[in-house]
Amino acid sequence: MAKRLQRAFVRTWRAGVHGVRWLFRQEAGVLIAAAVVAAMFWAFAEIADEVLEGETDTFDRRVLLALRSGADPSRPIGPGWLVVAAEELTALGSASVLTLLTAAVVGGLWLRGTRRTALFVFIAVAGGSLVSTGLKLAFGQERPDVVPHLTHFATPSFPSGHAMLATVAYLTLGALVAEIQPRVRLRVYIIGVAVTTAVLVGATRVYLGVHTPSDVAAGWVGGAGWAAGCWGAARWLRLRRLARSESGATPGASGA
Repeated sequence: MAKRLQRAFVRTWRAGVHGVRWLFRQEAGVLIAAAVVAAMFWAFAEIADEVLEGETDTFDRRVLLALRSGADPSRPIGPGWLVVAAEELTALGSASVLTLLTAAVVGGLWLRGTRRTALFVFIAVAGGSLVSTGLKLAFGQERPDVVPHLTHFATPSFPSGHAMLATVAYLTLGALVAEIQPRVRLRVYIIGVAVTTAVLVGATRVYLGVHTPSDVAAGWVGGAGWAAGCWGAARWLRLRRLARSESGATPGASGA
């Protein structure tokens, strides 16, 4: 028994050493993506743990009530046009809008001949949708009933699907567009627009009363982690293809 444990320990140690060596051989972008995925995974787990234990109930309730009139909880604070704007902005994270947007981008990339990029966008958004749905079904959290809902919904509450899918889709598309821009200032602007859009979508879910701040925060970090993981994986695969093409071209070049 002791020898088996020793062998298992040695195998685990060697696997860990190889894993560390592999990480340090990767490009800085891949390492950053891995770090973001780990950080977002930890943040999501912490939020989920607090939600399941009911530690966020008081905070969530206070925020939802603060966004409604004290005399009539069915009336949100702010002018009437703000409710209309929130309903319009929240649609940017809906399944129909994101499906149409993703299909248009994937189709354009396919026709352009960049089929690997088209496949990457499809996998990132479709995979994020499946993960979001799976998490919702796994947690089975009921929608908040603190205030009347100002829009419809059809799935469990945790995490926010609108917040998560908006983060996945807009960060993925923003990263693709930013990558081909020559100026750093323009790259920052594009990523900023993508992040702002995802933040607005999540905020409107709370304002409309269909999600708690904890639901939305979990959606944001889950979406960011998924998008970072897809981006890092795509970049790593691209580096592997470049390395193979260079190694394959070397003998011919030397022979010439």
